[in-house]
Amino acid sequence: MKKTLKIVVLAKQVPDTRNVGKDAMKADGTVNRAALPAIFNPEDLNALEQALVLKDMFPGSRVDILTMGPGRAAEIIREGMFRGADGGVLLTDRKFAGSDTLATSYALSRAAAKMNPDIIIAGRQAIDGDTAQVGPQVAEKLGLTQVTYAEEILNVDKAAGKITVKRHIDGGVETVEGPLPIVITVNGSAASCRPRNDKLVQ
Repeated sequence: MKKTLKIVVLAKQVPDTRNVGKDAMKADGTVNRAALPAIFNPEDLNALEQALVLKDMFPGSRVDILTMGPGRAAEIIREGMFRGADGGVLLTDRKFAGSDTLATSYALSRAAAKMNPDIIIAGRQAIDGDTAQVGPQVAEKLGLTQVTYAEEILNVDKAAGKITVKRHIDGGVETVEGPLPIVITVNGSAASCRPRNDKLVQ
């Protein structure tokens, strides 16, 4: 019998910077979030797809969304559940406003530690910051191995405590193995996320 997995997907609600109009920026050069629609960060959706593929491979596994932001950020947890996730956790507090990647990764790492996952998966970077720092910083704070630039999770052997991942890097593709638990960040070129809960479609 295949063993089940506990998977946490780090996700962020971001302003849709792909559709920037004249009011998209403030006078101080920062993004005018009120002028742009809020969406599920695209590369985090790629990460969610990898998590859901594993859930399909290992029936009985659980996928949870972990996000930090204002109350409205719960929208991406609901979207994640529509797509096939089982639940989610929203970290919200006014003290989090304006957090840099160091503060964000600290808060996410503390919550993730309490969730005790086998695998943490995140998008490579968010379209509103483009730092690609949060996933690796979470891995560092948790003392976990990390695999970046993932294109596809090929296999998980929970009994042996290892995972096999295909990475898309400059100059080619490589296949690597890592120990569980692990943090994986996923490229935007990975498979797109599709809804699996067809019964929820009206």
